[in-house]
Amino acid sequence: MLNDRSSLLAHLSTRRSGKPRDLAAPGPSLDQMREMVRIAARTPDHGKLAPWRFVIVPDDKREALATLLADSYLVEKPTAGRLEVDSMLQYARQAPALIVVLSAPKQTKIPLWEQELSVGAATMNLLHAAHAMGFAGGWLTGWPSYSDAVRDAFGSAEEKVAGFVFIGTPSQELDERPRPELDDVLSVWTGPKG
Repeated sequence: MLNDRSSLLAHLSTRRSGKPRDLAAPGPSLDQMREMVRIAARTPDHGKLAPWRFVIVPDDKREALATLLADSYLVEKPTAGRLEVDSMLQYARQAPALIVVLSAPKQTKIPLWEQELSVGAATMNLLHAAHAMGFAGGWLTGWPSYSDAVRDAFGSAEEKVAGFVFIGTPSQELDERPRPELDDVLSVWTGPKG
C-alpha cells in the first residue's frame, strides 16, 4: 500500500548493514541499481544542488579496480606487506555489486557542511533502497576513500569519495549491532543555558 506507515516503520527498524565480504549473489541488476540511485537522490538538498554523484562499478571492471587499489596503495606505502596488498585486492572484489558515492560540492552560497550532510543522506537512502529491494548493503570507507589516486579514478580534485557501497544478498543472518540507549542520544531542550 502506498505510504503504508507500518510497512515503512518496519523497514526502517529492520534495516541492517551487511558485511560486504558476506554479501553473495544474486546482486542487483543494472536497472535495479539505477532505481536505487533514483531513490537515493530523493534526499534533503538545500539549494537543489545535487552535491553528490554515484558511480556504478560494473562486474567487468572490478579487477581493474582491484589493480588500481593495490597499485595505488603500494605507491603510497612502498613497504607494505603482502597481506596489506591482498586486503586492497579483496576490498574491490567483495559483494556482487558496487556503487561509489562521491561528494561533489558546488561553489554556491550553500555551506559546504550542508552539502556534505546531503551526501551522507543520499548514501543512507541508497542503503534503504537496497534493503527495500531485498538486498543488503555495506557502506565502507577506509584507505580507498582517502586516496587521491583512487578519487581521481572516479572524479575530480574538488570531489571526495564518500564511500563504497557494496550490495548483494546476505550469505548468513545479518548481525544486529549494539544500538545506543535512547537516553544517551536523546534529550529535551530546556531553554538557553545561563
